[in-house]
Amino acid sequence: MRLIRHGLLALLALALTAPVAAEDTAAATAAAPQVRIDTSLGVMTVELAPDKAPETVANFLAYVDDGFYDDTVFHRIIEDFMIQGGGFTSDYRKKRTGKPVRNEADNGLSNLRGTIAMARTGDPHSATAQFFINTVDNRNLDHTSKSSSGWGYTVFGRVTEGLDVLDAIAGTPTSSGALAGYPARDVPVMPVMINSITRVDAEADEAGTAP
Repeated sequence: MRLIRHGLLALLALALTAPVAAEDTAAATAAAPQVRIDTSLGVMTVELAPDKAPETVANFLAYVDDGFYDDTVFHRIIEDFMIQGGGFTSDYRKKRTGKPVRNEADNGLSNLRGTIAMARTGDPHSATAQFFINTVDNRNLDHTSKSSSGWGYTVFGRVTEGLDVLDAIAGTPTSSGALAGYPARDVPVMPVMINSITRVDAEADEAGTAP
């Protein structure tokens, strides 16, 4: 009788834990949204990390959902370093942005090749819409301390498809130019367009392929 009781308890435990495991898996999948960056040199898919940088990801997706990045450019490109975009139109006029987001660079993520991070001014909490994608490992941009020199740059995702496109953009010829009327270095000679940035799940919904 005791063996039967133990057997029933074991089955009950399995029955109770199996659905939870499935829910955990679904939650993990839902917690990693992806976006599609459609550029004039190809497409990159980026997986975001809301578990590591929740405010930054929410801020970025708000701009994505608003269509803010459509018809903008990668305005600063430094080979063997990074490509920066998300703030200027094709004629290099600066776009108006919302409020800055809190720096979340102390999240354990490193500025490695293919990661996407927030661009900012000297103020560590000044990031708005501009972002950059590391083309090489840039650990010198990581968080080291909560000081003016150590805050670092918030990594909030990584390129999962299209590293060849990243490299093509990184190889674009640059020169001195002007951004919003001010002299600037490392400006592409020919604009590299960001045609759009859209959620991958939203595209699936439109195509009728989402569950």
